[in-house]
Amino acid sequence: MITIEQISETLSHKLFTIAEQPVTLGGILLIPLLVLVGFWITKLLVKVLTTRLTTRNTDPNIIHLIQRLLYVIAISIIVITILDVINIPITAFAFLSGAVAIGFGFGAQNIINNFISGWILMWEKPIRIGDFLEVENAKGVVQEINTRSTKFRRVDGVHMLIPNSILLENTVVNWTLVDKLMRTSVKIGVAYGSPAKKVAELILQATEEQESILDDPKPQVIFDDFGDNSLVFEVNFWIKSNVEGGLRVARSNVRFRIDELFSEHNVVIAFPQRDVHLDGSLTISHSPKSSSEK
Repeated sequence: MITIEQISETLSHKLFTIAEQPVTLGGILLIPLLVLVGFWITKLLVKVLTTRLTTRNTDPNIIHLIQRLLYVIAISIIVITILDVINIPITAFAFLSGAVAIGFGFGAQNIINNFISGWILMWEKPIRIGDFLEVENAKGVVQEINTRSTKFRRVDGVHMLIPNSILLENTVVNWTLVDKLMRTSVKIGVAYGSPAKKVAELILQATEEQESILDDPKPQVIFDDFGDNSLVFEVNFWIKSNVEGGLRVARSNVRFRIDELFSEHNVVIAFPQRDVHLDGSLTISHSPKSSSEK
């Protein structure tokens, strides 16, 4: 029968020595337990803090930043605690730390660059969770900002992971950086001979009837040009939206209503027309029938 003394003696068995400090079997077996307990406590604290901040309507970007800081602090505490429990001084890793730093300097420049860029994004907040971005001809919404990359969901539903350094070093269009106000326009051409002022009134009416379109700034109808086949009008208006789809839906609703009003007032929407003039000297000859057709 195994006694407590035997178990204690086994756990106290020295496996190796680091910086003249013995490392025992019990200390090694204690490492997984400390890691599991440490991360469990950390996740619990982060969950409680996140819940409290969410109920207070705190900015999700601030919550995300606090979560990252807590995890970094927790990992540091867990590592220091484990080293202290197994009697390994931190100074024993001085040489290793120098070697790791040199390795990072030569072989992990991009990783460090993206890591630092991620903290800059979370701290300065030029890009926030929920922002609508245009990055290298891709449009979408920011879903998550991590320490190395940013999770980006395109308008077609495809998820992209963009390195954080790209968001800082390249030109990025943030449609919702200051507010969610967006301007768009609808162009339409009517047939020559249509009453221009009446057409402008109908276009303005169709625009102002849409609930999603803002009254301030007021929609503006412009007689844009005398086109080749039509009188060209354009209406500019503002909406409040955080996705490009809101603009497309608003333009579609305006076009539907314009088509209805034009039909009610007999306004003809122009279409391309061409006049073909035939020279009077032109004759059309018929080819003789072949013997098989006779």
